[in-house]
Amino acid sequence: MDKQKTIKEAVTLEGIGLHTGNMSRLTFRPAPIDHGVKFVRTDLPGKPSVSADIEHVVDIARGTTLGNGEARVYTVEHVLAALAGLQIDNIIVELDSNEPPVGDGSAMPFVKRIMEAGIEEQDAERQYLELDTPLVYSEPERAVDIVVTPSETLRITFMIDYKNPALGTQYTTLMDLDKEFVSEFAPSRTFCFLSEVEMLKSQGLIKGGGLQNAVVIYDSDRGQVEVDRIRTALNLKEEAFVGKTGIINDIPLRFYNEPVRHKALDLLGDMYLIGVPVKAHFLAARSGHKANVAVAKELRALHKKKALMGKYQKGKVQPFLDVNAIMKIMPHRYPFLLIDKVLELEPEKRVVALKNVTINEPFFQGHFPGHPIMPGVLIIEAMAQAGGILLLEAVGEPQKKLVYFLGMDKVKFRRPVMPGDTIRFELNMEFYRRGICRMAGQAHVGETLVAEAELTAKVLDRDE
Repeated sequence: MDKQKTIKEAVTLEGIGLHTGNMSRLTFRPAPIDHGVKFVRTDLPGKPSVSADIEHVVDIARGTTLGNGEARVYTVEHVLAALAGLQIDNIIVELDSNEPPVGDGSAMPFVKRIMEAGIEEQDAERQYLELDTPLVYSEPERAVDIVVTPSETLRITFMIDYKNPALGTQYTTLMDLDKEFVSEFAPSRTFCFLSEVEMLKSQGLIKGGGLQNAVVIYDSDRGQVEVDRIRTALNLKEEAFVGKTGIINDIPLRFYNEPVRHKALDLLGDMYLIGVPVKAHFLAARSGHKANVAVAKELRALHKKKALMGKYQKGKVQPFLDVNAIMKIMPHRYPFLLIDKVLELEPEKRVVALKNVTINEPFFQGHFPGHPIMPGVLIIEAMAQAGGILLLEAVGEPQKKLVYFLGMDKVKFRRPVMPGDTIRFELNMEFYRRGICRMAGQAHVGETLVAEAELTAKVLDRDE
């Protein structure tokens, strides 16, 4: 079995941030088992940390930015690509500024320092996300497509097709991290078009950018005049000329298809935000951080779903949670446990649960003799219990928590529920903050809506 990994000793590198232009000192430090990747802002009071996961992505404009309250870390994808490529699971990344050094615009400066520190296995098994079915993401308006298919190992196939003679159509495939990452992908540098430079500067970006840390592609028909205009407008001190290769200053590429290799590198870094390594084949066309992060969110949700099944179901596939698993989460017992199974659960988003209504329900003895109808208040109670599963799992350690419902709004009963009916409850979390949650729920029998409500609840410790 694969083991988790960290580094053997602390290592440091310094430099300027690509977009902020701030000088930065970055230190990699070893971290314990199951710690994950955390950025620590040593320059801020209390040294706040930011977990490197999709829940902490706060911006994707020309890079991936992580945030936790006032603490932000810009342009983390090259650091994360280095960690993903070297298969580091647990590490502390200390920063005395808000952006890692850009280095030469690739992941190689980080890779070199980590390899100098040394990598060591830890006495814990590495967890992977493995796909059962393909995942498809598409943005037709931008001709962006990502398909993620099941695979025994991580693979990336990437294609770009810029209408520029210096780039054209490029392909690359990463088949084996151990054999290819360090030598074939980590050295690939970031790139941009000359026409983008002025726009990026006007947006307050690339303050630390230059020809020493980015490949700039010429994309104008005005020749040297346009290059000189942009140099003057931006007060750039570097000499720049239109190269014969279509690259400013004819800076040589490290690989014939270096730009698409860097795109694959960015994808690798963004997918590390899932929180666990993935065994899958990523087939990407023209994607960037926006699409990468959208796919990472879907895979993160899938990982949480599988983790819950492993936690409560012990390898069972159907249903998602049976009644024994439900009783591990919920405090309710007979005669007040009103949920029989959970079919779907997207943590912090959505739950689908079932209640099988039989004539043996104790409330039918008095509601009503000769005409059994499930009390509406118990339909709402069952709906609330389904919401409780969604809410308790969102806060973690559900066995130590209770859900108190604070309010019900827009409650409507559409038709009676009788013995023999199976009620399907569907609830969506609309708001969650500081232990307070609002959920919108519906109850169906077959295709018929029988009840609906908006529920507000609060999570409390069981001893409060």
